[in-house]
Amino acid sequence: MSSKMNSEPASPASRLGDKFKFSIVLKLNARLFLRVLSLFLTLDILLCILCATGLAMLSEQSAGNAAEILSKNGLPPQSDRAWLAEAGIDVSVNQGKPEGIRFAIPGFLQSRFSKLTAKGVRSIVFPAAPGIPFGKYLEGAVYRVSAEISGQTYLISVTNAAAIRMMESAFLIFVVLELLLLLGGISRGARVIRRTLRPIEELAETARNLNTGDALTPEQLETLAGKLDGINAARLDTRIAVGETQNELKTLASAINGMLDRINESYRSQVRFVSDASHELRTPISVIQGYANLLDRWGKNDAKTLQESIDAIKDETANMKALVEQLLFLARGDNNTMALQIERFDLSALAAEVLRETQMIDSGHEYESHLSPVFINADEGLIKQALRILTDNAIKYSPVGKKITISVSGEEGRARLTVQDEGIGIPSEAVPRIFDRFYRADESRARATGGTGLGLSIAKWIAERHGGHLEVLSREDIGTRISMILHAAAEK
Repeated sequence: MSSKMNSEPASPASRLGDKFKFSIVLKLNARLFLRVLSLFLTLDILLCILCATGLAMLSEQSAGNAAEILSKNGLPPQSDRAWLAEAGIDVSVNQGKPEGIRFAIPGFLQSRFSKLTAKGVRSIVFPAAPGIPFGKYLEGAVYRVSAEISGQTYLISVTNAAAIRMMESAFLIFVVLELLLLLGGISRGARVIRRTLRPIEELAETARNLNTGDALTPEQLETLAGKLDGINAARLDTRIAVGETQNELKTLASAINGMLDRINESYRSQVRFVSDASHELRTPISVIQGYANLLDRWGKNDAKTLQESIDAIKDETANMKALVEQLLFLARGDNNTMALQIERFDLSALAAEVLRETQMIDSGHEYESHLSPVFINADEGLIKQALRILTDNAIKYSPVGKKITISVSGEEGRARLTVQDEGIGIPSEAVPRIFDRFYRADESRARATGGTGLGLSIAKWIAERHGGHLEVLSREDIGTRISMILHAAAEK
């Protein structure tokens, strides 16, 4: 009774894993079985063709010999034909069309046959008795050749019952040997396949053990060396180590390690993104809450405090709206739910339009442009948004009176859209991170200019979504140049 209580049924996951494991073995074994079976069937068909060809040549030789005798001695009387019957040959005067399957020897092959029978019509006649065994049916087959000798057409009939019986016996022995080899190969193949798949089974078993969440003992760690080991959300940096003797698994392990690298990076990026988004939203909410408390305490009777609070709340609300819209844009981009409206347009015309709009709202900087006509196939709205982001960054980080240059050029099938400023520049150690979400090289200045730290991330996504990329060149106290490289459209 106690033994029954202590025994636990296998979990559904374990049963499913075992079923999957054995299904691989069965599938591979079935493929091996079918491959060997098809090989044996092909050999059997070739053997049958060779036997049929051999019987036909033997019959042709017998018919040719009989024709030679007929040409020399004529048709012997019925009483003197016993020697022909012993050789399986019967000769008669042809009195009509031969029965059975009729055919003739092609002209280019007739030189290989007896001159007396080469041009004659051949036929194969099988016994008409119904219900006889297949072996007897084959043994009763008659090969007939018509031959014209001395102005008379003879019908020479040849039977090879003895040769057919010998071939049947040899073929039966051959088939029995094939069956024995086939049945023996099934068990041997299953053992070889299981032995070959054992490292992969151990790898899969290790992966299943990770679901238990239990810590592995030193003995288990040693046993599972070269297999998956304790990988979870807290230890995504753990990787598979494949032993020296497991060469077949190195490609698999490398692929899984690469996948884990991407999962690890994605997981940490999501953690950073959620943390940064929470921090970014917490600040305006705190400001709004502070001004709401200020209104509750003094704003009811103080017009100046009331207006100050309203203006601050409106500004923070606008910042929150912009931040949420940018977050939604990136979320749609990450989920691949944003469809591009591809059209052909002149990138220089788009740059000129953005330049005019920028000059209308910003009179504190000097603007210059170098625009060459270059056509691209892209989403015009998204490219315009990316250009506005780059231009807005140049305005924010360039002192008043400095020059901002927008240029468009084409080179070797590519379009280059560049925004260059004479601003404060970016520290060299910060350049690799400027496209990270919520990253700001100068946090205090970003706050003062109202930046969210998402603009360049959006511009980078837009460029990559169109098959392009961004290039950055920056020097502190000299300026920054950011170029968007896209594929140029083919000329019409």
